[in-house]
Amino acid sequence: MDFGLKGKTALVTGASQGIGRTTARLLAMEGVTVVGVARRSSLVEELSKEVSGPHVGDIIPIEADFSIDGEPERVAKEAEKLLGHIDILINAAGGSRPVQFDATKDQWQEGMMLNFFRIRELTHAIVPGMQQSNWGRIVTFTGTSEPRMLNAAFTAKAAVHVWAKALSREVAANGITVNCLQPGRIRTEQIQKRYPTLESELEYSRLEIPIGRFGTTEEIAAVALFLSSPLASYVTGTVIPVDGGSSRFAF
Repeated sequence: MDFGLKGKTALVTGASQGIGRTTARLLAMEGVTVVGVARRSSLVEELSKEVSGPHVGDIIPIEADFSIDGEPERVAKEAEKLLGHIDILINAAGGSRPVQFDATKDQWQEGMMLNFFRIRELTHAIVPGMQQSNWGRIVTFTGTSEPRMLNAAFTAKAAVHVWAKALSREVAANGITVNCLQPGRIRTEQIQKRYPTLESELEYSRLEIPIGRFGTTEEIAAVALFLSSPLASYVTGTVIPVDGGSSRFAF
């Protein structure tokens, strides 16, 4: 299937591992020139060598630490300089931040900063260029709407959902779509730390996942690929779970 992505450009955060890395790889395989952003830029460099070849887009590493104020704006400017313009933004950076009831203000601030504020800052730095082109795709990987514990990242991701919905209405006339993907139990470094044995993975799958297994990064990245393409031009303002049927709410 031709996604119509050949010749497009993309900025992918969190490109060193997990979902971000796989999404960057799949975009490049479709002929997209990708700037991959990560703290561990050496891993992005390794990825660029893995996918090099005819009809494959380049993957260009940028090292960045979004805990530093001003990094989103710097990354946006550097990426636009490298690419000329940015057609696709994939927000895949972030991380779980479980907190206790008596967590400090700093703990909550850090979780919100990485998982919401930096995403907003980077996106708002890139949107004006998309508006000039009258085309753009923004896909953000978020998190569960059914939290089992206090987690600053879950709270931040809920904020992302509301912000992304509002932004989708703001930029729709410019040919820009804005969507969120909610990963279920996808096999990544973070998930493997929580379920270190096959037995623990199978037990959770038996109880909570109708499909009966954890997902792969390719399975969720493929949905991001579709949302990044011209084929998804009428899909915007959505939050789509990719979780093997784990979500209990009908809508």
